[in-house]
Amino acid sequence: MFEKNDYPGGKLSELKLGPYRFDKGPSLLTLPQLIDDLTALSGFKEKFKYKQLDHLTTYFFADGTVIKASSSIDEFAKEIAEKLNEKEEVVKAYFEKCRFYYTTTFDLFLNQSLGKISGFMTTGTLKGLMRAPRLGLFQSMHEQNKKAFSNPKTVQIFDRYATYNGSNPYAAPALLNQIQHLEFGLGAYLPEKGMHDITAYLYKMALHIGVEFKFNEKVEQINTLQNKTLGLTSNGTFHASDLVVCNADMHYAYTKLIPIAYFPKKLMKQEKSSSAYVFYWGINRQFEELGLHNILFSDQYLEEFQQLFSSDQPFNDPTVYINITSKVCANDAPQGHENWFVMINVPHNAKQDKIVYGAELRKQVIRKINAMLKTDIENCIVEEAVLDPFMIEQQTSSFGGSLYGNASNNKFAAFLRHHNFHSKIKGLYFSGGSVHPGGGIPLCLLSAKITSTLIAKDYA
Repeated sequence: MFEKNDYPGGKLSELKLGPYRFDKGPSLLTLPQLIDDLTALSGFKEKFKYKQLDHLTTYFFADGTVIKASSSIDEFAKEIAEKLNEKEEVVKAYFEKCRFYYTTTFDLFLNQSLGKISGFMTTGTLKGLMRAPRLGLFQSMHEQNKKAFSNPKTVQIFDRYATYNGSNPYAAPALLNQIQHLEFGLGAYLPEKGMHDITAYLYKMALHIGVEFKFNEKVEQINTLQNKTLGLTSNGTFHASDLVVCNADMHYAYTKLIPIAYFPKKLMKQEKSSSAYVFYWGINRQFEELGLHNILFSDQYLEEFQQLFSSDQPFNDPTVYINITSKVCANDAPQGHENWFVMINVPHNAKQDKIVYGAELRKQVIRKINAMLKTDIENCIVEEAVLDPFMIEQQTSSFGGSLYGNASNNKFAAFLRHHNFHSKIKGLYFSGGSVHPGGGIPLCLLSAKITSTLIAKDYA
């Protein structure tokens, strides 16, 4: 395993500021059974420890409305009915549609390679194909949500799930509304020691089964000859192998690692996902009104997404996400304090220049937090660090800091992600968030599963 950084995990790493600990990247775990499956396959005796969340997210609106999303669909439906005047049965029917989307497409799309015809000949896949006209491919997420609910606030709550893969709810297909089923139908979780424990656990498991890690080893080229993989070159040294699995961002892989003869023009032209600007704040007090996951919504959601995918500047009234793991993991902050991971969706850094809007964005975020929480948050910040799109690209080689590779802002984009193997270079395979089936922890794990299954078949 070759890794250019001196630590494993990529985006799923951690940061320590004085007595405060932060997860640097992903903040939510779904489908933890995928990790349990790896544990069973590896024979690793140490169990991965995680807990299911009873409360998912607290939503704050500019007019003072606060919605608390329980993990129970029944309780969440009651909350929406009481505060947003929706009918409980309408909310439950909506979640049933989300469940249908997920269960229909899991075998069809999420759990197999789309590049092999043999994969489409299973019973589950054929059933999924027959249901394709009912999968919301010709509506956007927003169009479907607006049709389902009468209150714009309810629509906004469910539109925001497009950000889970860096997309635009006003353009992404309604099929992506299946993401809600992952949280509410299958459960949202947090590892007992925070999200970085996923990396720490998988790293220990890999060592257990004999994986060798080479840190501070920047791969400079994937070597090929006559459409066959020869190995790779790292730090100037060639390492021979007739099989290479690349989990780098696809844009980086094709512009830096793979010979230009194989450059996929259509793939590279696809719209990139959004990026993020993150403030890591050590806070010297506790906020009882906040939970583990919190959303402070923009009052101009459509305009926010329009700017997100048509500009190089963040919106002037951005939606703010605040993750506070010390609410669950007490050791992440001193007693009576909190560790705030404050994230704003921003455009990917297409120009690949250093970010200059950080100071103004900070003012906007602080202004919004102060207005919604009735506080003076700047006087509570005792430790601070930032992560911007330029830094994300430097650390993870994702083009412009785009978090999920290509966006899913048209009805076919999710099906056009790069395959888990190279169709022309024998022995070259791909895994990770920028290839099929997509970004986020569960999809990255499924990507690894698909890739390993392909390799096992090809080298049987």
